[in-house]
Amino acid sequence: MTVIFDGIASGMLLFLISVGLSVTLGLMNFVNLAHGAFAMFGGFVAVTLLNRAGIPFLAALPLAAIGTALLGVLFERTLYRRLYAATHLDQVLFSIGLVFMSIAGAHYLFGPQQQPLTLPTFLQGQINLPGLDMGVYRLFLIVLGLAIAFGLQKMVSGTRFGAQLRASVDNPRTARGMGINVDRIFTLTFALGTGLAGLGGALGVEMLGLDPGFPVKYIVYFLIVVAVGGSGNITGSLIAALILGVFDVAGKYYVPQAGAFVIYAVMVAMLIFRPQGLFGRKAAR
Repeated sequence: MTVIFDGIASGMLLFLISVGLSVTLGLMNFVNLAHGAFAMFGGFVAVTLLNRAGIPFLAALPLAAIGTALLGVLFERTLYRRLYAATHLDQVLFSIGLVFMSIAGAHYLFGPQQQPLTLPTFLQGQINLPGLDMGVYRLFLIVLGLAIAFGLQKMVSGTRFGAQLRASVDNPRTARGMGINVDRIFTLTFALGTGLAGLGGALGVEMLGLDPGFPVKYIVYFLIVVAVGGSGNITGSLIAALILGVFDVAGKYYVPQAGAFVIYAVMVAMLIFRPQGLFGRKAAR
């Protein structure tokens, strides 16, 4: 039970970081491999606010998300917008270039070492139940992740903004003809995706660590979650992240010699039966 609980918490952290990639890749049809760089930026913002400015942990989290969202807006208006109509290869090459630039910048500013982060006292320790030891911080991640998943699903499927976003992606010309400000919708959506990445990066410092190699080290995990869950589907990303998180933790606990092989095996098996992902739909161009 403890392994399952830790796997759910690990999966929820994967969801919190990768759901922003699902938004930009699935809903905007933009292959942004620099998503991990935005997550790393959020982590460095949180660590800096905590260790140097003395800002409490719960206050640093939204500030990290907002700061990363503002960075996303800057990049979207100056760089990303130029590539919306480009091929996926051009988008991949561009975003990979941003990844290497972010790694070099983080190495220059913070050095190669892991960044320290101390959780507040109320998020430390465990809750001990018969047959189950629940880490308080992991329980916090699960509750927060479920709340964000519910809010995102409601926003995408049940609000005017979500309808305008889907229309802007499926047929931008018609959307503009109906009076929708497509450029603003894309900017807000990109800000949402990068802001979620920053929040996930800040939350993941304690479990995943934080160093300049973060964008390369974990981008494969984020891509796996999006691929298995179905590009652009919030519920699919959540379920996929939970499944992969449980199998990853269980694999490392029971067969540590296999390393990360288990999560790749699960991904291959699931994609054989559902090539489009658990809840995927074909993205319109």
